[in-house]
Amino acid sequence: MRILLWTLRFLFFVIVLGAIWANYENIGNVPLQFWALLGFGVVMVISVLAIDILLPKKKLGALAGVFFGLMVGLLVSLALAPVVDMLNGFYRINLTPEAIMAIKSVIGICACYLTTSIVIRTKDDVRFVIPYVEFAKQTKGSRPLVLDTSAIVDGRIADLCESRLFDATILVPRFVLHELQLIADSADKLKRNRGRRGLDILNKMQNNPIVEIEIDDTVIPEVEGLVGVDQKLLAFTKIKDGKLATTDYNLSKVAQVRAVDVININDLANSLKVVALPGETMQIKVIKPGEEEDQGIGYLDDGTMVVVEGGRNKIGREIQLSVTSSLQTSAGKMIFGRFESFAQGSTEPNDRRRPWRRNHEPTGSGNRGSNGTP
Repeated sequence: MRILLWTLRFLFFVIVLGAIWANYENIGNVPLQFWALLGFGVVMVISVLAIDILLPKKKLGALAGVFFGLMVGLLVSLALAPVVDMLNGFYRINLTPEAIMAIKSVIGICACYLTTSIVIRTKDDVRFVIPYVEFAKQTKGSRPLVLDTSAIVDGRIADLCESRLFDATILVPRFVLHELQLIADSADKLKRNRGRRGLDILNKMQNNPIVEIEIDDTVIPEVEGLVGVDQKLLAFTKIKDGKLATTDYNLSKVAQVRAVDVININDLANSLKVVALPGETMQIKVIKPGEEEDQGIGYLDDGTMVVVEGGRNKIGREIQLSVTSSLQTSAGKMIFGRFESFAQGSTEPNDRRRPWRRNHEPTGSGNRGSNGTP
């Protein structure tokens, strides 16, 4: 797209020079008008290119934007043509008809170029403004889902997309992919494994025909000028009018402050978990001691941590507990309960039954009568 834009700029420069040279034979005998026309053309070219380059840039549009820009440019040049005649007569410049025609040609070329350049870079944000009334663009269809590094490494987003929960296009910005590559090349083994896992998940999503994922390589100056991947993500999501998917708790809070729609994967997962009500019973295996005295810790199949009062001496055993309360946050979910009994089929770890001594075991004579007969 950048090549297309620079090609358009070069063609614009060549066409302006060509328009001036085409009228050289007509006004060449009047050197003052020729140099005035040449100076006017150079100033117009420099001014238009400066406005175009310094304007904030967005994604280049499709070819339809070029035709729309040309149409608007022709209408603008048609409206400015009488202005040239009016100025020539009002200030009594006495330009020749050929010079006036050349000036109109340069204005038309500049107008067509400028409108085309603006339209193909801002095709999604074109607004038709009437005094005191603004018809802003309306977002139709599903909004794109922008992934950050934490959501990709987490991996659950791939399963959610495969289940068709999200039917929107998945966008992965180029700076997120670059960050994943840096993590995968890290000297730290843990970070290196996380980065490689994220790249594997991206590859899996790209090979999945159900998931519509796109690596966005667009260079946006408003985004590239920011420092930090999080700030770039927020700006990129706003420009794309999308939703940010992340597992980073702090990033989700900052996104809410910045009025960026965010989907916290942890919040989504917690909302799908079964709510444990006080008084309900459940079975859990205690695997380690808790922080407080007489507490034991266990985990459900979905990773929810369960704190068991009176479960410190039940480590390694399946027990039944009664739920007392639960705590659910964006960082996870915890269930608190009290030990009730051992689960069915589980026995005490230390059998307290007094073992029978061999000399107390019943013998065959114990089943005989007093006379020794059966």
